Parts: sequence; structure tokens; C-alpha cells
Amino acid sequence: MGANLGGMRSGKRYHVTTFGCQMNVHDSERMRGMLESLGYEEAEAPDDADLILFNTCSIRESADNRFIARLGEAKRLKNEHPDRVVGVGGCWAQSVKDEVFQRFPFVDVAFGPGQIHKLAEFLNSDSLSAQGYFEFEDFSGHLPTRRVREFQGWLQVSQGCNCNCAYCIVPSTRGREVSRDPDELVAEARALAADGVREVTLLGQNVNSYGRDLPRESRIGFAELLGLIDGIDGIERIRYTSPHPKDMKEDVIRAHAELASVCEHIHLPLQSGSSTILKRMRRTYDRQRYMDRVSLIREHVPDCAITTDIIVGFPGESEADFEQTLEVVDEVGYDSAFTFIFSPRRETEAAELGDQIPHPIKVERMERLVELVQRRATERAQRFVGREVEVMVEGTSRTDETRLRGRSRHNKAVNFEGTATPGELVEVEITAATSQTLSGTERLLSRAL
Repeated sequence: MGANLGGMRSGKRYHVTTFGCQMNVHDSERMRGMLESLGYEEAEAPDDADLILFNTCSIRESADNRFIARLGEAKRLKNEHPDRVVGVGGCWAQSVKDEVFQRFPFVDVAFGPGQIHKLAEFLNSDSLSAQGYFEFEDFSGHLPTRRVREFQGWLQVSQGCNCNCAYCIVPSTRGREVSRDPDELVAEARALAADGVREVTLLGQNVNSYGRDLPRESRIGFAELLGLIDGIDGIERIRYTSPHPKDMKEDVIRAHAELASVCEHIHLPLQSGSSTILKRMRRTYDRQRYMDRVSLIREHVPDCAITTDIIVGFPGESEADFEQTLEVVDEVGYDSAFTFIFSPRRETEAAELGDQIPHPIKVERMERLVELVQRRATERAQRFVGREVEVMVEGTSRTDETRLRGRSRHNKAVNFEGTATPGELVEVEITAATSQTLSGTERLLSRAL
């Protein structure tokens, strides 16, 4: 099931332990497929794995002893090799949110059910080392009923990173950026389309610097790569993650407006709204340059959903610095945000910096940030009410089997009444919106009523 990455196979290994219902078993199979497309190979035991994952059920206060014992084993293994990544997914991770990091601080990433693509984003994110608190999108615990989403696929376009962010271990663990040959990528995308994939997500630590290291005779930029994949019959939607603001050029932004399959969603990591802190982070852009990128996006793709990553409590962050982050969040109006409490990662520059922020201050700032992010996301979501949006059906709602669930081109989860099957693209009339979820009725059904 894994993609052919040629000479770029990472050599990393993963192990998944699944608890709970049959849906979790199915979701773990999707997790395996995604990881293998990223070049991971399955390990027979956690001891042999670089990435240890748990897909959990709704374990509450009386936590399942088997799960806790397995987590204890993962802690021991991480102590032996700190570069190991430990992840917890599924309903329990969603139900306890930040508790998982307070109780189990060795956990690197947590994600709600049905949100496996967030694990892909994390593994390819420049926030890989932002270990600690991870503010989830408001997942409602829905899972698809299909065993595997044959209509969605991943395509790794590059590996490694040339950036040198102070908090990040990616360059030291994954090396310099290496782009895959465009002909190889197009061939792989065609093969995915032939297998029924309608939505493909391009992955890389910094996707929009793609191609700069390629030989001159085959060198193309990321916008050109988007154009090539857009031209493949059967590919209806293209997504990508994660880009870097310093490399977000106008040609890539215009691709969202000019290429039919490139979705109206851009993930643009901010990390901080303070130019002073951005410089300390070695992000190589300042607040004004970031806002210039946002202005370009709004100019060319006015309805574009913009999402982001933000780190709270980076060493030296003053109250004034944090207020500047709040100002940017308010001004941009993100459709959603991953927010992290800074926690130093060994072998990074940030771990050695002075002026570490006390944890209670970080938590208080995080609460203020999350409130603003969610309030602005709710306000932004109202623009969809009364509109018809294209939804790719992913399955049925876990909490209401009479309703379907899918995702819009803006990467919004949509719960709706309808008769479509997974993989179909349908028009849904939106009747209500929260910060993360839209609700409505399939167009043909609404007209029949």
C-alpha cells in the first residue's frame, strides 16, 4: 500500500496499537496507509519503532489499565531514545485534550478520531518539536464507516528542511531538503487517480520551496507542480501542507484561483505575531511580511480559508509580544489554528535560551488565545450559512447514523442530511455553522423536501 518513494524512503518504522471498536480498527488501517505513503515501514513491536502510536476508544477517568500500561512502556522506550515520537489518537485523546500532555508529558502529538491527516501534518510540520499542549480543532468524534477512504491519497513531494528554526529538530533529524523528480510525482499521482483517488494531499516539511534543489533540466517550482497534478484526469481536489510564509509566492497563491482542483484553503504557520519573537525563533520573516502574504491571499482568493500554527510562551515572550500575536489573530480571522504551549526540546537552540516563561503564564495566555481563535473562527464560518458548498462525502456521522459527514474545499467538516455515498462530491446547502463544523442538507434532497 505504501508509495514508491524511490531513493527517498525514510527508513523510519512505526507501530500502531488499537483499542476499542471496529471503527478504530478501520481508522488504524487508514493510519498505516498514510504512514507508508510517507515512507514509514511497520515494525512488529514498539521496541523497533521510531513512531509509536495508540488509537484509543473513549476511555474516561477510570482509564483502561492496558492502555496505561502500554503508555508506560512507550515512556520507557522514549527515555531510551528521546527522538522517538509518541502519538495518541482516537476518542480518548479528543475527550481529555490537554490532559493527555499534563498526565503524560512524553506524548508528542494527539489527534481526534478521523483526523489522521493531522498526524501527517504534524510529522511534516516545522512545529514537530513544539511538544506539550496541542489545542485541537473542535472534533466531534465522528468516524467514517468505510474501512479505507480509497478516494483520498497522500503524495510526499519533498523530504527534509533547509530552515533553521530555533525550536525545531527537523533539520537535524531529516537533513537538507530533497525534492522528488516531478515526472515521478506525476506518474504516482496518475496511479493514485487510476486507483480511484479523487483528492490528493501533497506533503513536505516546506512544500512551497519544492524544486529548488532539482537538476536544472527538471527544475520546476511548486506552482508548476500544482499545475501538472491539476491536469491529471480524475484528481478533483488538491491540498498541501505545510508551506512556509517566507516561500509563499504570488504564483502559488494564484494557483488557488486559477487551477480548478486546488482547494480554497492555505495553511500559513504564524508561530508568533511579534517580529522580535519571530527573529528569536529564526523564522526569517517578520510580522509585516507575514501580513503581506495574507493580503495577497485575500486579494487573489477572497474566500480562502486560512489556518495556522501558533506557539505560546516562547522564551523571552513578553506580554506585549503576546498581545501582538492576539492582534494578528484578530486581524487575519483564521478559520482554525493549531496552538502549542512551548516546551523545550533537547538539542534545539530554544532549549538553551534564557527568559523561559513560567508555565502558569503560558497556560493563561493559551486560554486567551484559544478563546479569540474560536470566536473569530465562528464569525468566519458564518459566511457559509445560506450558501451551497461542494462536499466530498467521507462517511456517516458516528453520533447520528441518519446523517452524513464530509469535508468542503475550505477544509471544513460538514454534517448533513443526504443520500450520497463515500467518495461522492455533492452540493450541500449550509444552514448552520460553528467554529469548526458546518451543517446542512444535500441540495437534491433539500429541493425534494
